[in-house]
Amino acid sequence: MKFSINQSELQNALSVVLKGVATRSTLPILSGVYLDAQKDSLTLQTTDLELSVQYTVAALVEEPGRAVVPGKLFADIVKNLPDAAVHVEADEESAVITCDTASFSIKALDPEDFPGFPHVDVTQKIDIPFAQFSSMVRRVARVVSKDESRAILTGVLITIEDQHLKMVATDSYRLAITEAEIAEPAAEEFQAVIAGTFLQDIAALPKTDDPVSFALAENQIVVTYQDTVFVNRRIEGNFPNYRQLLPDSYNTRVSMPVEHLVAGVKRASLLGQASSPVRFDINIASQTTQLSSVAQDVGSAQETIACAGEGEDVEIAFNYAYLLDGLAAVGTDEVFLEVQSSLKPGIFKAAEPENFLYLVMPVRIA
Repeated sequence: MKFSINQSELQNALSVVLKGVATRSTLPILSGVYLDAQKDSLTLQTTDLELSVQYTVAALVEEPGRAVVPGKLFADIVKNLPDAAVHVEADEESAVITCDTASFSIKALDPEDFPGFPHVDVTQKIDIPFAQFSSMVRRVARVVSKDESRAILTGVLITIEDQHLKMVATDSYRLAITEAEIAEPAAEEFQAVIAGTFLQDIAALPKTDDPVSFALAENQIVVTYQDTVFVNRRIEGNFPNYRQLLPDSYNTRVSMPVEHLVAGVKRASLLGQASSPVRFDINIASQTTQLSSVAQDVGSAQETIACAGEGEDVEIAFNYAYLLDGLAAVGTDEVFLEVQSSLKPGIFKAAEPENFLYLVMPVRIA
């Protein structure tokens, strides 16, 4: 196999497919990148047997063929080459990489041992504008659980009903919901739980006007974006019934400027103890919210923020890290806080026209 390709294009291709390289596998072949040079294109593939990634890029192919090279080493070499044409010549035993005055020879692996790219029988398919998909993922994916023992909570529930796309994530301490209208109605209702880290990887790809396509198979999800195909396992199980957590009324509702609230929470959290909650004292008569935190043997902090609200005076406290995560996802200037009582979840909602809701469990006030 012999081909030439621009260094920046090869580096970009490798940055995408490396997401599928196995890092802890006992099978050396799974730590490699499969290269397939045919006609005028180069196809790169990786898999860890759960996630498979395929990326096709234009290349000048002198001799068609296949090879498998160590993924991380190959990517490190390409990343450090000058921005010029990279020439790769490889067989089953070794690969020679030449660029400008630099030359590397590395051991290769047998392409016959590399698992074939999965061919999936698709049952449902939807297309979502990439910019819309990316912004929705960024709002909810930070809320997924990192506890692998409850796999269903490490995923994001994606549903489409009529023309509404909804993404929901929870780690059982907080819940994020974002909703948007899509231009084309889905032919049928679509529902899947997809790993949050996987969605974040796709959302981080370069932004273009092309849509991102999701196709469901029995236990897998196929995501296609431009020249890249991802095949990943769907998370099996029943997603928690989040609707029963959402109250249909509130006793207190206030709106606050997001910028002031974020700055106030950050200042209140400076006392440095992660366990110290930020307390909200909402006073409807004065239309103010006092933020405060107390850290034992350290000190206390207070700050008053103007708000516009209705209902009853209330005191409620939240974990400050959870607050900052939720507020970072609000794209509007104002945010609404709805409270039933100091022991029930607080709900932050973005102002119109954004459809984003963030529910946080309160911390008991001592």
